[in-house]
Parts: sequence; C-alpha cells; structure tokens
Amino acid sequence: MCGISGLVNFKDNLLYKKYIIEKMTNTLKKRGPDDEGYYFSKHTLLGHRRLVVVDPTGGGQPMIKNVAGNKFVIVYNGELYNTDELKATLINEGYEFESYSDTEVLLTSYIHWGYKCTMHINGIYAFCIWDENNKNLFLARDPLGVKPLFYSIIGDNFIFGSEIKTILAHPSVKPIITEEGLTEIFGLGPARALGSGIFKNIKELPPAHLGILTPYSFSLQEFWKLKAKEHTETLDETAEHLKSLLTDAVKRQLVADVPLCTFLSGGLDSSAISAIAATEFKNKGEILDTYSIDYVDNDKYFTESVFQPNSDSKWVKKMQAFINSNHINVVNDNVTLATSLVDAVIANDLPGMADIDSSLFLFCKEVRKNHTVALSGECAY
Repeated sequence: MCGISGLVNFKDNLLYKKYIIEKMTNTLKKRGPDDEGYYFSKHTLLGHRRLVVVDPTGGGQPMIKNVAGNKFVIVYNGELYNTDELKATLINEGYEFESYSDTEVLLTSYIHWGYKCTMHINGIYAFCIWDENNKNLFLARDPLGVKPLFYSIIGDNFIFGSEIKTILAHPSVKPIITEEGLTEIFGLGPARALGSGIFKNIKELPPAHLGILTPYSFSLQEFWKLKAKEHTETLDETAEHLKSLLTDAVKRQLVADVPLCTFLSGGLDSSAISAIAATEFKNKGEILDTYSIDYVDNDKYFTESVFQPNSDSKWVKKMQAFINSNHINVVNDNVTLATSLVDAVIANDLPGMADIDSSLFLFCKEVRKNHTVALSGECAY
C-alpha cells in the first residue's frame, strides 16, 4: 500500500509552508517505505509515500501529466484491475503513455472522462487529482472503501490524508475526541459511522464517493450503489458464474513486479484464493508461497466453540498439500501478542479488535520480511 497527503488553501501562499506537508507525509512512511515525493504550488501541496509493486522506475508520484496546455497532478493509493483494458481504450483515443504503471492510466482516465472516470475504473483506490489550470481538486474512494481517505476543513485549509494521524500532523487540527466519537468507539468499534473520523473536525470520505473542491465550495457525490436484482440463474449456472467472477478477481490481483504470496488459514476464503493463485503460478512454472499463523501450545490448549469449531492447522496442512505451495507457518506467543497491542492501535489510529489486531500486525510484519504483496480472505487494507 501507499500513502497520500495534501493541503489546499486558495487564499494563502503555501510555498512558505512546505514543512507542513513534509510532516504530514512522514506519518505515512510505514505505508510507503520505498520512496517519497512532493508537489509544491502556491495554493496546493501534495505528498506521497510509495510501496513499489508495479513499474519501479515509471510509477513515481506525485505524477504530472500535461495535456493540451493543462497540468494535472495525481497522488494515489491503490491498484487498478483493468489497467490493460483502460490503457488500450485511451491509446485508441490518441493518448500516449510514458510508463506501464496503473497510476498514469488512472490519471489519463481522469483527463479523458473527468469526474465520470470512476465509472470506468475497476479496483481499490483512494486518490486525489489537482487540476492546476482550473484550480480544482478531485478526490475519490473505491466502492467498498478498501482504501482509506480522511479529510478536514479548518478555516480556509482543506487537509486530506490516508490516515487520521496524517490529518493530526497539521498544526491547525487538534486531537480532540468528540462525544459522538467516544460513543462510536465503545458502541460500534471496530466499526465507525459512515464518514466519521472520530476526532473533532476529521471526516472520512465515504466509500463510493467522490469529492470536488473549488475556490468556492466542497461537495460530495455518490457514484456507485449496490443494487438488488431478481436471481434467475439455476444452481449450476450460479456456481459457474461465481467461479468465473472469483477466478477473474484473483487473477487480476496477481500482477506485481515484487514477491507475492497468499494467506492460508484453511478456511473457505483463503483456500479458494490460494488455490486459484497456485494454479496461475503453476502455469508459469512457479510455486506459490503461502503463510499461516499459529500460537505456542495451541495444540494443547485449543478448545472448540461454535465460533471456532476446530484448529486451523489441520485444514492448512490439507490445503497446502492439495495446492503444493511453499508454506510458512508463523508462530506467536501470548506475551508478544499483549506487548504488540499498542503498536497495533497506533497502526490502526483507533482501538480495534484487541488480540486479533496485534495478531494480524505481527503476522504481516513477519510476512513482509520476504514478500511485498499478499492476497488474503481478510477484509483488511
């Protein structure tokens, strides 16, 4: 994942406040450890921290593209799954590309379709595009809200970033938790109300929404909504349809110039994802790396329950043998889980699911030693 940050003020000369965007962007270092970049103009400061996945040399950000005398600048966190199709369409429209990164394809999509670009892109994303000539800022977040994006409006300042701590790094934003925020933490946690950033004056761009900032206003628009339709397929047709959708989704997420693996718990989600990925790897003459997590003495003290009827290890072994993956088992102990709770909360910006958060935190930390990209059945970002 990457991290983005930005500051817009149409009444102030921000060229004297570069230190603010640098401080904000520095909070995203762990999201993007490989590179950093900035865009400075009189009324807009943009920052980016990059985790390199595709096109190490051509995908740097902020990315600038000049078309018909107009300058467009993007900072982007995410991945497009229909990059090749979009690029082919845009080339047919007369556009040229200098890289093979999805960042340039996304930026060009905006240049071509404007605000309607979200109707053409398929992926997980949170991005901002600054139109230098027309002096407006465009923000968008993917339909399911996989990638985070927070913002704050303080006086004439419009502040945004991938994390709450990024917003709090701005000197005008104070870490004040409202009564409503506390209620959400204790009543809804780890969930939040749609658009809530918990802290005073901090909001989250809701999933499937775009934001448009001009010198005169800021507006939100919903660009996608889940629709319920009558199901007319037979059982066999449904099974085949679901299989094709799932296979296509997994295959589209296997594009990377860096080491890629999957999480394998032995459950339905991770097993299906790992099986599809392993088949694709096998077709290329490669072996998929899979990871699972376990705990010291879990074999001695595990107790069955309705929520967890059996230990994962039995099913992990069955799946690993079935797909013939190179499997790595990460083992944690209770003391380490407890001492990692603080780091897990800091990483999340907010209290979450306690031991589950620290467990996932330690697990990903171990996986990161050898892999940059991991596919999983977790509903995490």
